[in-house]
Amino acid sequence: MKMRRAEKPFVFSTQLSLRELTGIRARTLRELLEHLRTVPGSCIYYHTHHFLQRHQHLSPEPPNDFAYWVAESLGEDGVSEQLAAIDTLKYTSIRALREKLIDTLETAMARQPEVFEKPSPQDELFFFMKSVSVIFSTEHSASTLAEFLEVLGKVSIASLYFHVFAARLRLEKPTNDFSLWLEQALGEKELASQISRLDPYTHTMEGLRTRIMSLLRKRIAEHEKPGRSSASSKGGK
Repeated sequence: MKMRRAEKPFVFSTQLSLRELTGIRARTLRELLEHLRTVPGSCIYYHTHHFLQRHQHLSPEPPNDFAYWVAESLGEDGVSEQLAAIDTLKYTSIRALREKLIDTLETAMARQPEVFEKPSPQDELFFFMKSVSVIFSTEHSASTLAEFLEVLGKVSIASLYFHVFAARLRLEKPTNDFSLWLEQALGEKELASQISRLDPYTHTMEGLRTRIMSLLRKRIAEHEKPGRSSASSKGGK
């Protein structure tokens, strides 16, 4: 069975990210909560996602920065665990993620108000950082599954990170860029769904690349079997 060729190719993009100090700091949980209401969305993004790109040898990734600070500097393991338990993958916007963080802390404060007044040591304040990204297209593109598989093995971790995490969350897309294109451009609904269901927070980026490539190879092999086509291909045409 001949593989479908997309009318509009997938163009791989990448991003360069810089971190900047905001000058905003917190010494207590109450101050952390108040700042979470007003800091730029790029702060929320940075403190919940920078480990994913910077520490690829860790799987699963460390907890978000808020949870880490609450445990290590304030010694409040209970509140830290509640923050660490937030499933970042559920949220398709910074706004929704911010609201979840705030709700979690407000609920904890209602139960233990005294904890929110406990100060951290002077040299262990929480300093809010923000992520500043420059996004640009690469020279790589793909119009078929085979081309997509080949290019996916070449692109940088930064490109993979952008299409799986950054574009989905910061641009408020319903799923990752790969799944959107595979379904919309190639009619690969089931393959798109399989990739979308992967939990990228439990893989290193290289591990995630390997898993996606494995799914692509399996689908390409199905296409190459004579006289066979999948329901997903039929449904996508």
